[in-house]
Amino acid sequence: MEVHLSIEKQAHLHQSAARTGRSAAQFIEDAVEHVLQSESRFIEAVEVGRAAARRGELVDHDEVVERIEQMFRS
Repeated sequence: MEVHLSIEKQAHLHQSAARTGRSAAQFIEDAVEHVLQSESRFIEAVEVGRAAARRGELVDHDEVVERIEQMFRS
């Protein structure tokens, strides 16, 4: 597989990799793994939410707003 990056992104990649003591290839491998894991967790959470919605387990708008505001206050 080939990935083409702009000169600026290549420079940033090499700087970031060097700062962490990894090669650019290892840095990219680790980054892709992180994105894939994150994406899998997101898809799983969406599926959990969709299943809850199908069961009628919904939260009304005002409660959602309150929960979000509580998160920012904590």
